[in-house]
Amino acid sequence: MTQPDAKEDLVRYLQVVREAVVWKLDGLSEYDLRRPMTPTGTNLLGLVKHLASVEAGYFGDTFDRPFPEPPAWSEDDSSSDMWVTADETAEFIIGYYRRVWEHADETIATLSLDDIGHVPWWPAERNEVTLHRILVHVIAETNRHAGHMDIVREMIDGVAGLREEVTNLWVPDGGWEAYRDRLEQIARNA
Repeated sequence: MTQPDAKEDLVRYLQVVREAVVWKLDGLSEYDLRRPMTPTGTNLLGLVKHLASVEAGYFGDTFDRPFPEPPAWSEDDSSSDMWVTADETAEFIIGYYRRVWEHADETIATLSLDDIGHVPWWPAERNEVTLHRILVHVIAETNRHAGHMDIVREMIDGVAGLREEVTNLWVPDGGWEAYRDRLEQIARNA
C-alpha cells in the first residue's frame, strides 16, 4: 500500500464538492438559479458567488496572494456575495468561481500544509493559520453550502443527489411521494 498524501487527499475532496456545486446549476433558467427559495433568501447562484468569495479570501488574502480580479461583490454591502445582480449571468458567476479555483489551486500547489497565513477578518488571537487548517475550513464551508444547494435544487425541480452519475440516493418502495406522505403521517402522530 502506498503512503497517503494528505494534501492530495484534501485537494481531491475540495474538487469533488466544487464540481457538485456547479452541477447543482445544470439545466436551470436564470430565474431559477437566482430565485430566493428560503425565508433568508438562499438561492443557488448566490451560494456559488459566496463560495467564490470564500476561496478568493482564504486562498488569496490569507496567504498574501490576492485574487487578481476585482471582487464580484460590493464591499459596501456585506450580503452582496449571497445574491446575484440582474447583470451577472450564470455564465459569468460560474466562470468567476472557476477562475478563483485556479488561483486557489496555485496557492495550494505553491505552499506546504504547514505554511502560515493570516486571516485578516478573524480576531488577532486566532488569525494565524496553516494551509492545512484553511483547506479543512474551506472544504467544510463548501460542503455546508453544497448541502444547502441540494435542498434548494430539490425544491425547484426535484433533482437530488451528489452528481448526475452518482445520485447517492435510494428510491423508496412506492416512490418519493408515498415515502414523504408516510413521514408526514408519522410527524402528525407524534
